[in-house]
Amino acid sequence: MTEEKENNTNIYININRVAEAKGLKSNRSLRLEINKPESKYIASEVKVNGGTSYEILYSSLEPEIQQKLREGNPKSTALVPLNYQPTTFVSESARLTSLARLDIVKALLNYRKRFSTKKEADSMFLDLYNSGMYLPKVFKFIGTISIGTLHRWVKSYERYENAECLVPQYKFNKQGEYNTILTDEMKHILLRFLLHQNKFNYGKAIKLTKEILRKQGYENLPCDLTFKRYAENFRKNNYAEWVLKREGMKAYHDKVEPYIERDISKIEVGDIIIADGHVLNFQVINPFTGKPTRATLVGFLDWKSTALVGYEIMMTENTQCIASALRNSILNLGVIPKVVYQDNGRAFKSKYFQHCDFDEDGFNGVYANLNIHSVFAKPYNARAKVIERFFREFQEEFEKMMPSYIGTSIEDKPAWMKRGEKLHLKLHENETNNHIPTVQEVIKYINCWLEFHNKKPCPNNRSKSIQEMLNSVEKQHININILNTLMMKTECRTITKHGITFLNMHYRSEAILGLREQVFIRYSLFDLSKIFVYSSKGEFLCVAKRVQKVHPMANVLGTVKDMEEYKQQYKKQQQIKNRLVKQIKKNFTSDELQVLEIEQEQQIEIEPIIEEKPKRERVRTPREQQMNRPIFTSNYEKYEWLMKNGCTNAEDRTWLTQYIRSDEYFNLYEN
Repeated sequence: MTEEKENNTNIYININRVAEAKGLKSNRSLRLEINKPESKYIASEVKVNGGTSYEILYSSLEPEIQQKLREGNPKSTALVPLNYQPTTFVSESARLTSLARLDIVKALLNYRKRFSTKKEADSMFLDLYNSGMYLPKVFKFIGTISIGTLHRWVKSYERYENAECLVPQYKFNKQGEYNTILTDEMKHILLRFLLHQNKFNYGKAIKLTKEILRKQGYENLPCDLTFKRYAENFRKNNYAEWVLKREGMKAYHDKVEPYIERDISKIEVGDIIIADGHVLNFQVINPFTGKPTRATLVGFLDWKSTALVGYEIMMTENTQCIASALRNSILNLGVIPKVVYQDNGRAFKSKYFQHCDFDEDGFNGVYANLNIHSVFAKPYNARAKVIERFFREFQEEFEKMMPSYIGTSIEDKPAWMKRGEKLHLKLHENETNNHIPTVQEVIKYINCWLEFHNKKPCPNNRSKSIQEMLNSVEKQHININILNTLMMKTECRTITKHGITFLNMHYRSEAILGLREQVFIRYSLFDLSKIFVYSSKGEFLCVAKRVQKVHPMANVLGTVKDMEEYKQQYKKQQQIKNRLVKQIKKNFTSDELQVLEIEQEQQIEIEPIIEEKPKRERVRTPREQQMNRPIFTSNYEKYEWLMKNGCTNAEDRTWLTQYIRSDEYFNLYEN
């Protein structure tokens, strides 16, 4: 113990260690005590990173503090090495560097045993190491070294005999600037390349910098590692400037600028819905052309519940799809939202509606008519729209399951679409049969997936599912007629005798039976059983329903259902005609009506006067059945009788030919 005290008499302890032993949060009180003239502590100043510090003589400390220091390191007589301070924090990179340096030092010490002098051994070892043939993994990590660096590592290891003493000690000046041997001119030229918007990598920037410096007359330039360390340090400590100059303002906004935290608890379900468009990554059959195409889904997402409350499939650029999607959203929500948060108007238009004018189409007045406040997001700010996160899930969970999936980009397309992939093409054909879904099929599939998606926990309330959050909204009474006005004009059609032809289907209504003019129709791909018809002045005319086709020979080859459908359509056709005749009669004068009535009375009076003697009926031959035809009450009965019994004369054949070309035949059999 006496020998230990003698060894410790000249030991100086770092002021931070002493403060820790005393239980102090900082060394401020010790500094004040040391600077007093009558201080009981013997201390000396030492240079440290960024300034000066103090070391206190071990023998001048209180006995209890000396005891704590001894208990902290009982195995060593030297409590703290004189000019060595242990590193409080070491990064993983610095730790691996120290271990690699330790491998080099140990290899050198073993290499010296083969030679009589250290100078010869060190020279031979350095040449062998720098060639990369000796310790190749270490060389790849550390790179080339100089003889001075090697001797410095050996000296530190021989003094402390641990890897910690070989941890890189990067030094900074008082202002925090990285302390390097590079001159201001070297730094300036290097940063010109590093901060260029063409984004040069470290190696290319260093190579170009050194080439320029050589042309300016510089010799014996620092090694590449010195330039690289400065570049890495600059990037780490000036990341905002690095991103802004190299990648632009959007990258700065996405990578550096902090988010504005939003309190979702202050809004309710249905208060805010977010609108955006998403180009589908699979093909659908275009109902207008019948060809495969990539459609666009225009969706509205409720911010509170994160549920997709409404959407529309858009084939071509038209603003009706946004309005129709909004209509579907309001119907599904059961409330009219207070705010619609959508993409920037100009950006949204340029992306999806390049050939549409929002003002001319009256789109800007849609929200105002419903007392909805419209808010536009900042351009190119995806993080501001929650719907972007929904579309990412939609892509991974739904789109990739579609048989006509084609990928998000050229690089991401499936293997069967790539050139020469015959095997995967065959597998794709066997699995999918090259099926491309229709819009109606896609809508059906999306609705099924939404049922699955809405069972997930709501991100804004983990105790409830998305569907439960959506159901918590209190429904409002909504006038459906007001919402129908959201289906803005999309198609101009001309009324013909067949009604309105749209998507190779006929739509009819009594209100447009006698019209032969151009009208506007409004529709939704969700329900093609009807269309809304408006005049060219915007006046509502009617709701035209799709004509259902009947069996061409319902009475002969059709089922009971086919015959019933035929009778219903025929009956309705006759009712329309009869009402039209009644309407025409109202326009006759009283004299004209009397004449019509007299003629009808004469026909009625004549028929009872004719008395025919009862004849004995017998079974008629087929020829007699043709010759003795009945009296037909309608053209339909005559046509059916002739088709059953055949024509016996040229007059019947001529009549049959003309009847087949008539509108009545077209409506009853062809349509």
